[in-house]
Amino acid sequence: MYWTLFITFVRIGAFTIGGGYAMLPLIQREVVDRGWMSKEEFIDLFAVAQSLPGVFAVNISIFVGYKLKKLTGSVICALGTILPSFLIILAIALFFTQFRENEWVEKAFKGLRPAVVALIAVPVITTARSLRLRGWVLVIPVVVALSIWLLSLSPVYIIIVAAAGGLYYRMYLKRH
Repeated sequence: MYWTLFITFVRIGAFTIGGGYAMLPLIQREVVDRGWMSKEEFIDLFAVAQSLPGVFAVNISIFVGYKLKKLTGSVICALGTILPSFLIILAIALFFTQFRENEWVEKAFKGLRPAVVALIAVPVITTARSLRLRGWVLVIPVVVALSIWLLSLSPVYIIIVAAAGGLYYRMYLKRH
């Protein structure tokens, strides 16, 4: 089981580009389809992992590892998630100065941007559907992204407003 956990999270760490949110569909498929947790548990895990400081995918891997194999599982899953990125960044750092002016490398990085956006959008839509949210709720991430990008609004303010809105919803609106 430990080897399966490690290899699963090595694959997730090695074959997803764009960071934590881009990894989310792959993590969900691996964890839920293997029966390691239910879809509802995964949605709860997603909410907790994104509210904690640190790397999102590592937070998720730690929770999954702990649920399945306690502390040892957490360490193995975290290492599996971190190791590929660490080795790739190390290799890039060693050789980047030789390639940074290469126009093909520059074009490749520019070409990856739309794919990363799509990889981030998919979990937002999937989560909204699984929570049975109305379509207009999907406008919120778009408005937030545009506010950060066009108005230079600090994400800290958005997090504070979202936390206050979530508390208000939980304490007052959900009861009625």
